[in-house]
Formats: sequence, C-alpha cells, structure tokens
Amino acid sequence: MPGFTKLLTPREAKERYARAYTPRPRGTERVPLAEAYRRVLAEDAIAREDLPPFDRSTVDGFAARAADVSAAGPDAPAVLRLVGEVQMGETAPVAVGAGQTVRIPTGGMLPAGADAVVMLEDVDERDGQIAVRRPARAGDNVIRRAEDVRRGEVALRPGARLRPQDLGLLAAVGITDVPVFVRPRVAILATGDEIVPADRTPVGGQVRDVNTYTLAALVRQEGGVPQVGGIVEDVYDVLLRALRDARRDADLVLVSGGSSVGEKDAVARAIGELGRPGVIVHGVSIKPGKPTILALVDGTPVIGLPGHPVSGMVIFDVFVRGVLRGLAGRSDARPFGRIVRARLAQPIPSAGVREDHVRVYLEQRDGEVRAVPVLGKSGIITTMTRADGVVVVPIGQRLLDAGTDVDVHLFEP
Repeated sequence: MPGFTKLLTPREAKERYARAYTPRPRGTERVPLAEAYRRVLAEDAIAREDLPPFDRSTVDGFAARAADVSAAGPDAPAVLRLVGEVQMGETAPVAVGAGQTVRIPTGGMLPAGADAVVMLEDVDERDGQIAVRRPARAGDNVIRRAEDVRRGEVALRPGARLRPQDLGLLAAVGITDVPVFVRPRVAILATGDEIVPADRTPVGGQVRDVNTYTLAALVRQEGGVPQVGGIVEDVYDVLLRALRDARRDADLVLVSGGSSVGEKDAVARAIGELGRPGVIVHGVSIKPGKPTILALVDGTPVIGLPGHPVSGMVIFDVFVRGVLRGLAGRSDARPFGRIVRARLAQPIPSAGVREDHVRVYLEQRDGEVRAVPVLGKSGIITTMTRADGVVVVPIGQRLLDAGTDVDVHLFEP
C-alpha cells in the first residue's frame, strides 16, 4: 500500500493552495432589510441623511443654555423660567432664551437656543420655574446632529457579515434594499461502503452518516447553501460521475471520506481525472486530518475531508472555512474576538510530528479561566460536542505542561 510521499505543514498547504486559487463571490443581489441578517454586504452603505437628523436629548430633563447653568450648585441653584415643552416627534414650540428652559423627553429635539440638558433628578420645579442644583456644560446630555453618521459618509463597508446592530444602522440611515453577495453553493458528498443514512439502523460494520449533517451545518454557519449529494459508493466510476454532477451547479465541492491512501480509495484519482489542475495538496501534517485533499477542477475548488467526524470538522475550520468566506465575499476575519486566553488544567502530550489540534472545554476555577483537554480519537464525536474550542500544539512540541497559558480557538457559535 503506498503512503504519503511528503506531508506539508498546514501553513505550507494553505500557501500552495492560495497560489493556485483565490475564492471570489459568484455575484450580487438585493434583499429586503428584514432578510439581510447574516448576509454579506456587497457595496458601501452610504448614509442618505445625517444621523441623528437633529440635536436631541439623551435624558428626561430640561433644555437650557449652558451659560445659565454652568455655575449651578446645591447651595446656589440656577433658577430658570419654564416656557414650554417638547413633545416626542415634534419640533420644539419655542426657542430658549436667557434665563429660560423647556421641558424635554429622552430623544426629544433640542429647541433653538439650548445647548445642554439638565437631568430631571437635578432639578426642583415649582410655580413655573425650575431650580438647577448641578452645573451643566455645553453638550451635556445631548447628541449633536450627525454625531453618529454624516450624510454621504460610508456607514458600513463591503465584506461585513451583517449583525443585528448593522441592520439597525442601515434602517436608521434609510437603507431598506440591501446589496449583498450571492450565497455560495456547496455540494457535499459522503463516500464509503460502510456509510448508511442516519435514519437506517446499521448492521455489521456499518455506521450512520454523520459528516453530511455536520458539514451542511458548518456551511450554513458561514452563510453558504449546502447541496447534499448523498452517500456515494466507494467505486471509482460511480464517484467520478457523482463528482461531475456535484461540480456542475456548485461553487465548492466537499467530499468526506475516501481521502486516505489505499487500494480502494478512489477520491484523489477521480478528482485528478475530473479536470485541471486537479489535486494540489494531498496529505497535511496535522492531527487529526492528515489525509486532507485540496484540489481545483477547472476553476472549482474541491476539498476532500477525512471520514472521521472530528477530523472533518477540524479540517473544515483549518482549510474550508477560509475558502467559503472568500466565496461569500467576507472580508478577512479580525485576529481577535474568537480566541480566549486560558490556563491549561491538565498536561497535553503530543507526538510532535504533526500540528496537533486538541479539543478543550473552558471552566472558571479559582478566579481564572481554565482549559480542560477533551482527549479522544478522531472518530469520537463527543470530543467535539463537549468542547468549546481547540488548542493548537505546534509541530515539534511534545508536551504542553499543566499551568501553561494557551490560546483557545473557540468554535463558531
């Protein structure tokens, strides 16, 4: 049985693949704002108006001139005459002159002449006058017109995956028809004569199909549209036909299982016959996930993932997620926000010959975050369901001692 001639490090594998292929979105479309959550913005979102469109109060209180209340205090309150009231959604009925004030609610439009708002709790009101017991400066408790976004400014840039707060900003500046990138279509094939559908009871040496469901969910997590091709016989001609059919309407093809080097494994051979340049990487120095295939078939990326569920999910994180984000139009993820610094609760041994991705769960202990290893072989899926993320042990390192501070790469929510 032949073996892998040369294993590339994960970094070498990514660099080699990147030289051959750069993922790009298939196109754009426009969707209603209500349907834009988690879609990827395709164009600059330009504010059509100032936000807010007027000076407004941030508290319930009284609009005043700072010059009249800047020296106010408990022993020498500033006394102002109440001359009106601002109603929500309306323009102030009167301007504020020297020695005057207007009652105003949170969010109300600041009347002309006023440049500050004194809080309700800092005021005593009696007989059409107020006594201000606390000083205020110009701008206190006020949001100025265009302080948030100015008309004509870029509110959001393309490549952003839209979050709830982003939708709120788009609504605030009047963008209700949102340009987004088309979701990438991802074909998913499961190979192996031992694989049966999840709704069938396995017999003998059979196992249920796990990878189709985990990979489809991971694809959806990244904004892709999974196209499930089902279970394919581990027979070369059958696999070749399935790959051709899958590639026809897909932006990315994922094949789980059949990537190991062996007499019956036909995936790499079939990909090589499917188109050019074919297999670019076969075999990566990573644990789990050594028999990974990175290929390109006439412009379509094809990635072969190991059959063990844990291996498949780890390889998705290391190699597939970046390709899928490129196809979805997402800008590069920021290098913070999904990594937690924690102290290792137990030692992690490693063979040192491959980059080792060890599952861990997090717990609070003695006032600090601890990473507890979840040890187990790559076929044991509960090592993923019990874990919060992974700790990466570099090639050449045989042990991470208990008490070591480590980076925990959290799983996507």
